[in-house]
Amino acid sequence: MSTPVLVLIIVLVGLACFAGGFFAARKYMEDYLKKNPPINEQMLRTMMVQMGQKPSEKKLHQMMTAMKANMDKK
Repeated sequence: MSTPVLVLIIVLVGLACFAGGFFAARKYMEDYLKKNPPINEQMLRTMMVQMGQKPSEKKLHQMMTAMKANMDKK
């Protein structure tokens, strides 16, 4: 087999592996987020009650905004 054909085969196999890995990781993350959804206001309210705080709507919105801003930074 000639060298250019061998290089072409290696490049094509590499691209196929990359595409397969990408779609497998995407599917895994979709399933993970379905099983473990990101935090919402109800979860935050429950955590505040468990910590002994009285959750007001203003405080909940402030905390959700802060958490969303923190997630956007990353």
